[in-house]
Amino acid sequence: MISTDRLFAFTAAALLVIVIPGPSVLFVVGRALAHGRRTALATIAGNVLGTYLVIVAVALGVGSVVERSAALFLTVKLVGAAYLVYLGVQAFRHRGDMAVSAMDTVGGRAARSDLRTVAEGFVVGVTNPKTIVFFAAVLPQFVDRTAGNVPVQMLVLGLVPVCIGLITDTVWGLGATAARGWFARSERRLSLVGGAGGAAMVGLGVTVAVTGRAD
Repeated sequence: MISTDRLFAFTAAALLVIVIPGPSVLFVVGRALAHGRRTALATIAGNVLGTYLVIVAVALGVGSVVERSAALFLTVKLVGAAYLVYLGVQAFRHRGDMAVSAMDTVGGRAARSDLRTVAEGFVVGVTNPKTIVFFAAVLPQFVDRTAGNVPVQMLVLGLVPVCIGLITDTVWGLGATAARGWFARSERRLSLVGGAGGAAMVGLGVTVAVTGRAD
């Protein structure tokens, strides 16, 4: 149904976009630094689900409506940005709890609700402007409309960037978690990295809000 040439071409396009760190990568890194590996992995899982929901929306024609409507696109972007700022402020406010979180992680206990963390990653994934634009504007170009089953082709092609993103985000998350291990040796350092992670998420939210499409 999908030719090899189209599949390889779309994979190359997806790689070019994904290798440039965007809101999702920076969010995962911030969560890894603030809460550790378990939270980072749960965040990635939620982000993947949110990203694929965007693909489903595009396949059903909803994504193109969002991308073409300046007001709707701006609303989605600002919702995502506000949520990032909120999570960043929360992380900064609770930076003093980092030592307890680290001990919970080392002891194998969940420092945070996994379901809540997945939900947070989901919201960021589904409101990521970079994701919306890429799938709404690029994905349809690699579909062979003469072959039929256009929505199915989009859903299958969409698995490619999702898998690539899953791998790269995991690498980023585990790398940040490894760096967090050094900070965990000192409560002061751990508190500082928690504050830095929160500040990074706030900065990311502001960046998302003021950049991108303006029309």
